[in-house]
Amino acid sequence: MNYNFDQLTDRRQYDPVKWDCDASVLPMWVADMDFETAPEIKSVLKERVNHGIFGYTDIPDRWYQLYQDWWQNRHHLTIEKDWLVYASGVIPVLSSSIRRLSAPGENVLVMTPAYNIFRNCIVNNGRNMVECPLVCENTTSRESDEDMHYLIDFDAMDSLLSNPQTSLLLLCNPQNPTGRIWTAEELDRIGELCEKHGVLVISDEIHCDILRPGASYVPFASVNDRNARISITAIAPTKCFNIAGIPTAAALVPDSLLRHKVWRQLNTDECGEPNAFSIVACDAAFSQGENWLNAMNRYVWENKLLVEKELKKLAPELKILKGDSTYLMWIDVRAWGEDDREIGHRLKHEAGVWLSYGSQYGNSGKGFLRLNVATQRERILEGISRIAKGHELFLNH
Repeated sequence: MNYNFDQLTDRRQYDPVKWDCDASVLPMWVADMDFETAPEIKSVLKERVNHGIFGYTDIPDRWYQLYQDWWQNRHHLTIEKDWLVYASGVIPVLSSSIRRLSAPGENVLVMTPAYNIFRNCIVNNGRNMVECPLVCENTTSRESDEDMHYLIDFDAMDSLLSNPQTSLLLLCNPQNPTGRIWTAEELDRIGELCEKHGVLVISDEIHCDILRPGASYVPFASVNDRNARISITAIAPTKCFNIAGIPTAAALVPDSLLRHKVWRQLNTDECGEPNAFSIVACDAAFSQGENWLNAMNRYVWENKLLVEKELKKLAPELKILKGDSTYLMWIDVRAWGEDDREIGHRLKHEAGVWLSYGSQYGNSGKGFLRLNVATQRERILEGISRIAKGHELFLNH
């Protein structure tokens, strides 16, 4: 089947977070897509709506098999049925796990820049977020088409994990906002250091299926038995199939004691039951949506290449990171000034394009902006033009 990702969509009538802005502004910030989800998913949901009864829903055996088959066939990870716990979303898995597996006042380590909601999950639960900044390499002298490359500072991580008040490491794999896909060697080293210091790993892997064509990601729990034993992994079809408004996810927990704790807390928090659409949407995505997903990944990668090519011509002072995963791009705008919030504010209100402020992803995100390219090509071209106005806004005046 051919999928038309160029078809413009109008989302404003249903109060979308992304498009909650003046009509003169093009939103390219929050991480959801402007594409309609796969027609195969739409068809199943229509059938479910036509049934007309939306009562309480159980979790069938098929739900477990869907995750098992998808991760085996696509990511080469063998999952036992008992390892999976239903959850209403990835964020509930993170927050519930933090509540259950750490005490108030303890530390949760995060490699920054990292997804801004991580901080909410930690601080709102009375824990302390401790940043372990990634090392940003300038790659202009390397054989790379990227302007930047992010590495883990393992010496800093070792030191921070040694603090007896640090009980958890919250991992983003693949990484948001940089798009880094962590290697098996990097994930092994993280697991080694966490085991050394008695720290558990909560791995958010919601972006794992949004990949550059030809790329693959490594699940944290797949690296070795140790990584599996000390980890809780949050997984879901919602991000990659653009069905985030239908809450559905899973906690993957191989260790039986950890799994019992996570299950207890999710159900204590009332986050362990599906709604009338959760299971059927998940089923349709994993059983019928793969061709759409592959086509979407190709389209998004072409958008990334286009943005990189045109911005390098129109605003060559910017440094751009495409990343091998996510539909996000990470842009160093420090040539325009150090205050990314002021830069983002002016781009939104003077150039008419809305990007995410880098500083909300941690101190190491200051001076950066995050760009969402999961939209139609026509809007990508318009967004490039509006971002390029920043060259005039900040350099020529």
